[in-house]
Amino acid sequence: MKIAVIGCGYLGAVHAASMAELGHDVVGVDVDQSKVHALQRAKAPFYEPGFEELLSSSLESGRLRFSSDMADAAGSAVYFVCVGTPQRRGEYAADMRFVEAAVESLLDVLEPGELVAGKSTVPVGTATRLAEMVEGKVPGAMLAWNPEFLREGFAVQDTLHPDRLVYGLPAGADGETARAMLDEVYASIVAAGTPQVVTDYATAEMVKTAANSFLATKISFINAMAELCEATGADVKQLADAIGHDDRIGRKFLNAGLGFGGGCLPKDIRAFMARAGELGADQALTFLREVDNINMRRRIRMVDLAREVCDGSLVGKRVAVLGAAFKPNSDDIRDSPALNVAAQLQLQGAAVRVTDPAAGDNIRRSWPQLDAVDTPEEAADRADAVLVLTEWQQYRDLDPVSFGKIVGQKRMLDGRNALDRDRWVAAGWTYRALGRRAG
Repeated sequence: MKIAVIGCGYLGAVHAASMAELGHDVVGVDVDQSKVHALQRAKAPFYEPGFEELLSSSLESGRLRFSSDMADAAGSAVYFVCVGTPQRRGEYAADMRFVEAAVESLLDVLEPGELVAGKSTVPVGTATRLAEMVEGKVPGAMLAWNPEFLREGFAVQDTLHPDRLVYGLPAGADGETARAMLDEVYASIVAAGTPQVVTDYATAEMVKTAANSFLATKISFINAMAELCEATGADVKQLADAIGHDDRIGRKFLNAGLGFGGGCLPKDIRAFMARAGELGADQALTFLREVDNINMRRRIRMVDLAREVCDGSLVGKRVAVLGAAFKPNSDDIRDSPALNVAAQLQLQGAAVRVTDPAAGDNIRRSWPQLDAVDTPEEAADRADAVLVLTEWQQYRDLDPVSFGKIVGQKRMLDGRNALDRDRWVAAGWTYRALGRRAG
């Protein structure tokens, strides 16, 4: 099947290469020519484990190519829309300009019988409006909504082996045709018995934002418990372990720490709240405002904790920040809690050195005011305090004895509750973590 992927950022590039891996003839289209040229040379514009190898093999197979000309997408059976929906400047609502522009541009090549499949995370009601646009310009063409559920660091796996497929379809015969086309796209995934949810536009649109809102709520819940643990002397890690044994709750996403960031959860819960307000149902999601507030408070608390261990003042103190990406196995620094904390430490007088295994170039480009170095050892040289703010495995595996010979003061602040506290304390370190007793 010939497939076009409109938008070749993180989502689109992974989707395009994965569809080629499934055996389809794929063209990825993006307005950014430098990105297109890089992808065509098998150079990934972002860090994602396994993606560059997949990209290279898909290009070598001849089933994948990239272009900046929408005309090259003509004749595709399915056009996947994979452009971003960032938070609108100065508002909570999603900025829909890129999605609308993508759909409008492909209408010039769309033919009756072809399918536009949206994958972008959009406010509920968007698909109905876009379907009217598609059908009004190209009678006989169809629109479906097929949301993505990628986790950064596992994007290739999540595309080729998803835990579910969601189809938001039009009513009637067009819906049956669209489902058959999507089933053909995902034939091997469907054959593997992957659960399918076949539903209407509105439900399909809400699945992604509802899922992200639930995950964000779970993270903020355990961080609220961490605040209480700090006030009472309880241990949030043991608390999470205990309640996580209840299979109605589960242990995943109950790791107290610095909170969530990135390009999805923060902007998605805010856009969800904004859309609920537009629909007159804002009271249904008022709890998400506190979820957001709890999340932001974690960053402030981390700075306060750093000041506390540095004898009450950060002025002139050397601070090492290990981790800059919003999560491990990614170079994504969008709304990164780690970088927010690093910047606040610097504003309060600390000499901050930041390191990250994958995000170094992004730090230097987007946060030039921060001193970015290549290794934990460089960052920690003569440091008065070390902060682990992204839970990369490299940091979990650090030897506290040898690492202790580099620093000026053995003060470890574990912003992700990722380290073995007993190991570090036994090596002579003062250990502090959000929601846990000092060690």
